[in-house]
Amino acid sequence: MLVDNHGRKINYLRLAVTDRCNLRCNYCMPAEGINFAKREELLTTLELKQVAKVLVEMGIEKIRLTGGEPFVRKDIMDLLAFLSHLEGLKDISITTNATLIGKHLDELKQLGIKNINVSLDAIKKETFEHITRRNSYEIVRENLFRLLNEDFNVRVNFIVLQGQNEQDIIPILNEFKDYPVGIRFLEEMPFNGGTKSFGSIHWDHKKILEYITDYFPNYQKLDSPKTSTSVNYKIDGHQGTFGIIPSFSRTFCGSCNRLRVTAKGDVITCLYGKPKTNLREIIRGNDSFDKIKMEVERVIGERAKTGFEAQKEHENKVFESSMTSIGG
Repeated sequence: MLVDNHGRKINYLRLAVTDRCNLRCNYCMPAEGINFAKREELLTTLELKQVAKVLVEMGIEKIRLTGGEPFVRKDIMDLLAFLSHLEGLKDISITTNATLIGKHLDELKQLGIKNINVSLDAIKKETFEHITRRNSYEIVRENLFRLLNEDFNVRVNFIVLQGQNEQDIIPILNEFKDYPVGIRFLEEMPFNGGTKSFGSIHWDHKKILEYITDYFPNYQKLDSPKTSTSVNYKIDGHQGTFGIIPSFSRTFCGSCNRLRVTAKGDVITCLYGKPKTNLREIIRGNDSFDKIKMEVERVIGERAKTGFEAQKEHENKVFESSMTSIGG
């Protein structure tokens, strides 16, 4: 079992399989993209398998594959097949923009992988194309409804962006009112490749809830697991739920159970902090897996108590990293 220096059990790994993405969302990176890692800097599929195996042996019970966009990686299904048979791993999920997942749905079902988070910050075509800088609205919509109609467990992540997509908040709730889907609204975060700096946000978790309440006053607050990052609600007459994630306000740090490994093998113990060690160097240095375990235990034992404490590692400079390179 992995327990950090504040007594928090760490059993959830967010494993980035690539830093590349086929969209160019304006809150994530500049229009021209970022300096993506060289291919030799990325963990190979074998190395990703080795990292997953070692960390599951240490107590990780849930792995979410992230990116970039996981399905731009051509061997993604090989990794997922390995994970689906990994003893001790109880939950596998994927965060995707749903542009490329369509051809993999049958195989995902065969592997028993049905927990899919779709990053979708708009329900209107014009809003979608403005934010993503791409013309992929129709295929995303088609794949999303295929996921829903083929009984995948779908959650939609919607980052609320001031001046860009507020007008889509209520329409997206209405769009999915007859589906058992969880719509989760996130506060904006400063990981945008250095294109914007901010010390506060207009659309914080309180403002988002107030806005929704004006349209849907009849809702119930739901009980959520202690480790949940979202506060969840159910609107009367809606099949699904909505949640609000205070990702900028960071009110959930006290129960954080997450560990991140980037596509380059960097270990991140807090989204707002700097990388603490690199597993790629250990693996390629022919060190034993015991060295990986020692390093992970070391950095877990030196973990920041909150995201605000971790943020001080950046010396209050603009966060130049893009979410696609951090791994979400």
